[in-house]
Amino acid sequence: MKNLFALMIFCVLFVAQLSAQSPLGTWKTIDDNTGEAKSHIEIYEQGGKLNGKIAKLLLSPPDKICDKCTGKKKGKKLVGMDILEDLSTHKDYWKNGTIMDPESGKEYGCSIWFEEGKSNELKVRGKHWTGIYRTQTWYRVGE
Repeated sequence: MKNLFALMIFCVLFVAQLSAQSPLGTWKTIDDNTGEAKSHIEIYEQGGKLNGKIAKLLLSPPDKICDKCTGKKKGKKLVGMDILEDLSTHKDYWKNGTIMDPESGKEYGCSIWFEEGKSNELKVRGKHWTGIYRTQTWYRVGE
């Protein structure tokens, strides 16, 4: 009976650790220039890939549109718009997706990961085809 109880405790802790390392959920972004919280991004899974949509704008009106976006996103509201798309799981991080900068309308390659021991901070890297990249830290909301 003791062994069964210990096994149950281990399983609960193991599952809790796995879920803590999941990027699913809502994340706060920070403006690179001002350091202010800028938006909330909801990361979700669809078809085995991770996507992320703008859930809330913190510095702009909720009906702000993407006037610099191209294609099907041009002129659409930012809230509800996917800006992270098609990230695939690879070992202990996610890659081969895209991220769109709503300020410029430009799209970049994207990968995301957690630094060791920091499950409430998500590293998000956008990479230009030239190899130049920028990495932001997003912060988990609601925990």
